[in-house]
Amino acid sequence: MKMTDDLAATFNDQITMELGASIAYIQMAAHFEAKNLVGMASWMRQQAEEEKDHAHKFIGFVLDRGNEVEIGSITAPQSQFESTEQVFEAALAQEQAVSAAIHDIYRLASDKDDLACFPLLQWFIDEQNEEESTVATILERVRLAGGDSSAILLLDAELGARGAQAAQE
Repeated sequence: MKMTDDLAATFNDQITMELGASIAYIQMAAHFEAKNLVGMASWMRQQAEEEKDHAHKFIGFVLDRGNEVEIGSITAPQSQFESTEQVFEAALAQEQAVSAAIHDIYRLASDKDDLACFPLLQWFIDEQNEEESTVATILERVRLAGGDSSAILLLDAELGARGAQAAQE
């Protein structure tokens, strides 16, 4: 059953937002690569892939419902960062914005009594809770490091292990 036009438009906005988040994470990865923080760069690239996968999940849902997919314009992401902390602050703000948008879609689906949306949206709500928590934890650890190069390098190595672990799975 097709979604209402306004609900489909909101899903399309979310697709655009997910793709924009993917591009922002690629930009953050490039920042870390330029700073030779290859573990953080790898972690950001993994995040970029997840966001792209999220967009595809929404695309599939919209198409399965018989609606059209219309990807909107994507604004260039922030490219200059003054510190590792600022990068992770931007990442957290981005995750919080995505969460808020998904909550808005859930509310609209509820108003439209579109029950078919709920399983997908609940999956994303759970995913976003995890994403926000992960990024907030990393940000707190960066803040605890307080600019100590040794601590940042340890965190870089730890975050880089995520990429190696994902490659083995």
